[in-house]
Amino acid sequence: MELETLRRTVLHKCHLKAGAKMVPFAGYEMAVQYEGLKAEHEAVRTKFGMFDVSHMGEFFIEGPEALDLIQWISSNDASKLVDGQVQYSCLPNGRGGIVDDMLVYRFTADQYMLVVNASNRTKDWQWIQKQITDKSFEVTITDRSEDYVLLAVQGPQADNAVARLSPKRKDGGNWHPLKYYTFTEAVLLGTEVFISATGYTGAGGVEIYLPISSAETLWEAFLKEGVPPCGLGARDTLRMEMGFCLYGNDIDDSTSPLSAGLGWITKFNKDFVDRKRLETEKIQGSERQLVGLVMDDRGIPRQGYEVMTSEGHVVGRVTSGTMSPSLGHGIGMAYLDASSATEGTALHVQIRNKSVACHVVRFPFYKG
Repeated sequence: MELETLRRTVLHKCHLKAGAKMVPFAGYEMAVQYEGLKAEHEAVRTKFGMFDVSHMGEFFIEGPEALDLIQWISSNDASKLVDGQVQYSCLPNGRGGIVDDMLVYRFTADQYMLVVNASNRTKDWQWIQKQITDKSFEVTITDRSEDYVLLAVQGPQADNAVARLSPKRKDGGNWHPLKYYTFTEAVLLGTEVFISATGYTGAGGVEIYLPISSAETLWEAFLKEGVPPCGLGARDTLRMEMGFCLYGNDIDDSTSPLSAGLGWITKFNKDFVDRKRLETEKIQGSERQLVGLVMDDRGIPRQGYEVMTSEGHVVGRVTSGTMSPSLGHGIGMAYLDASSATEGTALHVQIRNKSVACHVVRFPFYKG
């Protein structure tokens, strides 16, 4: 898709001013890098960096049966949430695969927000609407994706950068760093926002949901605090070092959450779409498993590359791969036949016309 036909976030001009290289992603024109992938990756791992992820979708679900709907459409158990907590989950598709992975935010017992992937926003909306109609849930669902700008300030010193902007909790309490997978409503530079701590980098930090009118002001404020802008390139290498799935690469409509190592967000103490199918898979075992691959020789595994035994028998394919900036060697994520998915198993990745040695590891690759 040509850049001229892509959507742009509110901060598009800020990216160009900062020298961003722009690329197509999920229907948007997005910044892939500024100073350079390696420098941006290192900034987030050691200090902090700022990502514009305003392309993500935000659906608000409200009403007396809001929780009932979420329990039905999601694999995780949202009844465990209390106000101000966030949960990672996925939307099973009724065929053993995944419509999308998402975050569930609980504001109150009858008000929630789902944060979904930009590329799946329309598909997710239609899927959820169908479930509401089929099961007659008494809820109101609103797509507010166009109402928010989303900045992810990531890194071990991200909280310090936020604190220097003197945020105030909306409930009148003093600002303090958030616990992992919680959020709070706050006032930042005079603007009402909500701030969460979920992260997609494994480096700590926050996500700030703010109105469009305040986007450039907050962007410039963080730049003045020395927080560098970072692009999709660094975001991808950071998440890969942690073994975090990317929809469209590592999970999709053909991959089950159990096969993808997401059994920890698949709870069978409630009824939900695909419960029986996934329960059977859990008992019988998945035919394939998503695992980590570390290259023993020089080479970078790329999406689609075959993984094979030393005898040349193909046992899987790479779904994501990169040269790890933190570790200095190639790493990959791959679905392998269950018999080859054991930690330590020696295998090879076919990189063009060369078979390169690797071995299976558990996630995360980077343990900092």
